[in-house]
Amino acid sequence: MFAKAFRVKSNTAIKGSDRRKLRADVTAAFPTLGTDRASELIPGKEELNVVKLYAHKGDAVTVYTRGANPILFELEKNLYPTVYTLWSYPDLLPTFTTWPLVLEKLAGGADLMLPGVVVPPTGLPPVQQGDLCAIALVGNRAPVAIGVAAMSTAQMLASGLKGKGFSVLHTYQDHLWKSGDKSTPPAIAPLAVNPTDSSEEKVGLDLQGNLSSLTLEGEEETRKLHHSEASEDNSSGALSQNSSDGKPLQEQMDELLQQCFLHALKSRVKKADLPLLTSTLLGSHMFSCCPEGQQLDIKKSSYKKLSKFLQHMQQEQIVQVKELSKGVESIVTVDWRHPRKGSTLEGSEVRRIIVDYAKRNNLVDADNKNLVKLDPILCDCLLEKNEQHVVMKLPWDCLLTRCFQTMQPAYQVTFPGQEPILKKGKLCPIDITLAQKSYNKKVTVVRNLETYGLDPCSVAAILQQRCQASTIVSPAPGAKDSLQVQIQGNQIHHLGQLLLGRWKDEVRAEARIPCSTIHGGPRGLHHSFQSVSWISLMVTSQFCLHAALSGLDYRSWSVKILPELS
Repeated sequence: MFAKAFRVKSNTAIKGSDRRKLRADVTAAFPTLGTDRASELIPGKEELNVVKLYAHKGDAVTVYTRGANPILFELEKNLYPTVYTLWSYPDLLPTFTTWPLVLEKLAGGADLMLPGVVVPPTGLPPVQQGDLCAIALVGNRAPVAIGVAAMSTAQMLASGLKGKGFSVLHTYQDHLWKSGDKSTPPAIAPLAVNPTDSSEEKVGLDLQGNLSSLTLEGEEETRKLHHSEASEDNSSGALSQNSSDGKPLQEQMDELLQQCFLHALKSRVKKADLPLLTSTLLGSHMFSCCPEGQQLDIKKSSYKKLSKFLQHMQQEQIVQVKELSKGVESIVTVDWRHPRKGSTLEGSEVRRIIVDYAKRNNLVDADNKNLVKLDPILCDCLLEKNEQHVVMKLPWDCLLTRCFQTMQPAYQVTFPGQEPILKKGKLCPIDITLAQKSYNKKVTVVRNLETYGLDPCSVAAILQQRCQASTIVSPAPGAKDSLQVQIQGNQIHHLGQLLLGRWKDEVRAEARIPCSTIHGGPRGLHHSFQSVSWISLMVTSQFCLHAALSGLDYRSWSVKILPELS
């Protein structure tokens, strides 16, 4: 239970009435302790604190500490002594014995299996299933672990000492022990030992000889973990060698973590799955989204823990994480339309990536070169849920069209001598309309000037002089933080010439506006301009297609399409 770090919720001094109640509960839970020793364990005046914490699996635990050491912990209204208490009262619980080498496995979170139990000459202590027991090592009666019996003594013997014997709750060297003064077990001699019993000695030698074959619950998992760590080191090394930009391993792991996270949200997690346990997101979705040949390990990232990574994603407003139950966090909402901005790619580069991926994986139909077979990655990225088992192939043009349709549109405008301006959403053209007012009067209205770096007030002042007409600057209806310019009379021709011509006087920077971005201007204006400051359309990826196809960081994938300017 305390094999991994826990989270402390509160730490307060115990009240007098609570102290008396705790002493009574201890006396009732451990009758062999007696009233005098219970008063010694829970003194009347010595400092005693109550610590409420959450174990790494989400269990709410109350720990009672005296001085620097935890002495008791309470789980689901049941009291359990710590190893610090059992070292002072070694006979408080029935004690079973195991080999010293097994302690490392127990401290790592494994339960004690019956093949690891040493049978003393006096036999196993009589216990019933569910009884609280202490676990000591051969040669020392000081307990090193506390557990609950998975079966009675009679059942243990009937099974031939096979199967799980004890569910371990707390051990020497776990994090609960580390919260104390970290003292070592005292040397307490065994009660009854028969060194002349040759048969017992033979059994002991046989057990020690076969110690490596002991089966502990969790040992196989530990073995797999070591194997995965070894393979991960190899894959991480390969990742580092294959990195063209020479990024550190931690930075690469950060990118891989975000790649798997966003891929899981896009292709595997559905709205109906919410709220979703964060542990389920990692174990059932993110690991399966890891590219082939790479190993995801949060501990090797800069975040170290999944909770810290999810806090960062919450700050970016991608997900919202809440603690729906004590110590257990869940993802409750996901912003499915959240854009991910980054470096740009030409549209031809995107096409090349998709073509290379299709050819590399033999996805081009042998009978019809215009068709592409869809593998699981392409299916996850491009198909709707009801199409997953229906659509097996797509034409090239349809494949690319679907790719762009699933992306979040954005645009970038660059002016000479200025940093590029990148905004999400579609590029709105400068809108010029002619409106009819009362008494058959007409006014020209211009909107969306700010998108192209034009100050509506400056434009209004210039138009007032050029057109010799009154102008009004007012908030644009239905648009937040946007202004419109209204000019008296039909000024479409003058306005179009002004926007397409070269501004030398009142305007700060020289600029020409492409006629393709002017809506409502007079005919023929598209022939009146030549070179301009380029205006590009960008599409920012919301899913991992780029990473899946090329192995690169899909977070920075965006497609830049330059319009024709001649």
